[in-house]
This record gives sequence, C-alpha cells and structure tokens, in this order.
Amino acid sequence: MANIKIIRRRIKSAQNIAQITKAMQMVAASKMKKAQDAAMAGKPYADKIYAAVRELADRVDRSSHTLLTEGNKEGHPLYILISTNKGLLGGLNTNLFRQTAAWLKEIKAAEFISVGKKGESFVVKWGRKLVADFSHSVPFTSSVPALTSLVVEGFISGVFSEVHLVYSNFLTALKQEPDRKMILPITSFEEVAKEEAIDSREFLIEPAPAEVLNSLLPHYLENQIRSAIQEAEASEHSARMIAMKNATDAALDLMDDLTLQYNKARQEKITYEIADMVTARMAVK
Repeated sequence: MANIKIIRRRIKSAQNIAQITKAMQMVAASKMKKAQDAAMAGKPYADKIYAAVRELADRVDRSSHTLLTEGNKEGHPLYILISTNKGLLGGLNTNLFRQTAAWLKEIKAAEFISVGKKGESFVVKWGRKLVADFSHSVPFTSSVPALTSLVVEGFISGVFSEVHLVYSNFLTALKQEPDRKMILPITSFEEVAKEEAIDSREFLIEPAPAEVLNSLLPHYLENQIRSAIQEAEASEHSARMIAMKNATDAALDLMDDLTLQYNKARQEKITYEIADMVTARMAVK
C-alpha cells in the first residue's frame, strides 16, 4: 500500500512539473517572436547606416579618424561577452563559454565586459579581467549607449587595441551558434550591392564629411552592439522554449511509466487480496 501511495505522489509531481514547463515553453515562444520581430525591425536601419558609413569613409582620410585606423598595439583586446541572466536554456551558455575559451585560449591579455550574469560568473571563474558588467540593465538594449561610450573612449585612449562581440547567433528556432565579430577598429567594409548603396554621385555634405562621419560612427557601433544583443535574446528565448518542450515531454513520459507501475501495483494488490480470501475460505472448509 505504501508503494502505491509513493507512486501516486510521483505521478502528481510529474504532472505539476509538466504544467509548469508547458507554461514556460509558451512564454518563451511568445518572447522569441517579439525578439525576432525586434531584430527584423532594426534591419533596414542597420543597412542604411552601414551604407552611409561606408560612403563617408570613402570620402575622408582614414588616418585622420581613430575609429577607422588600427588601435594602440600596446593596448589590450576587449571582448563584450553577451550571455543571459537566467538559466534553463539547455546548452546555450555552456556552448558559448566553451567556444569563447577555445577562441581566447592563447590570448591571455584579453579583457571582458559582460552583458548577462552567467557571463560575468564565467569570466570571474576563468580568472580573466572583468572591466565592467551591464547585467543589471534590463532589457540589455537599454545599456547600449553607455556600453558604446565606454568602448569608444577606451579605444580612442589606447586602453583597448581592438573590440570584439561574442554572443549566441540566432539561426533558426532550433539552432543557435556561438559567434564573434570585431567592431573596432573599423578597418574595412564589405561590398554593398548597387541597389542598396547610397547614390555615388557627387552631393553636398554639411558641415563636412569628416564631421558627419565622426557623429555617425558611434551610432554605427551602437547598432552593431544592439544587433548582437537582439540576436542573443532571440537565441535565449528559443533555447528556453526548446528546453522546456523537452522537459515537458520527459515529464509526460515519466507520468506514463509511473501510471503503468501504479496499475501493476494495484493489480498485484488486488491479486494478493483475492488469494488471501481464497486461502481463508479453504481454511474454513
């Protein structure tokens, strides 16, 4: 009888877990859709600012702009590590940290800025220098202006020789991969399709191309960082949705197994009771 009670409690526990994980799966799916929409909404602006910076960079002397030239060779490389504040993501953060450690295995002087508590803990445990942490700014995109200002000032002053983004790149709802991107120095631009590029005919820029470019570059960097954060957020919600779906399926499978055990235990108990009744009747005769 005790065994039956234990099995019944385990079935109830598995049922409660399935209900919780199912709800978390639905919430994550909703957030993933919003994160995807945010990333797509910012894409036209990203394309235009990319084309504008490329056009202006071709019209000025690159050596006169610090962000367009090689950084201080004596500075330290800086990596902006974008992770999450919460867990229940399957192997998303684990894969990101493992790949980061592999990428930077030989770069002992690397310094970090963390966006996400999980990344902060990883850097500290790894024994690398943590310059700043923006994990408490929720949503993470609200910290983009301050983060960009810190990065630009450090690069211009020669503290950082180069700046990289390290984040989970959202490919599909089922696939996210660790990725890294160098955002400083801005040494080159990929070719832009003719239909996407700014009209290459001569036109007047005021006050001057150099001054416009100086004002535009920080916004370009903000856009790069914001885009990486949005990719990481979409990856987070997608990974949590899949993890919670797997947890729900596992809980339902466990309920099926426990229900089978429960039915077998009940049948066994009934069989024993019938056997006792028959034995007692025979003893009376």
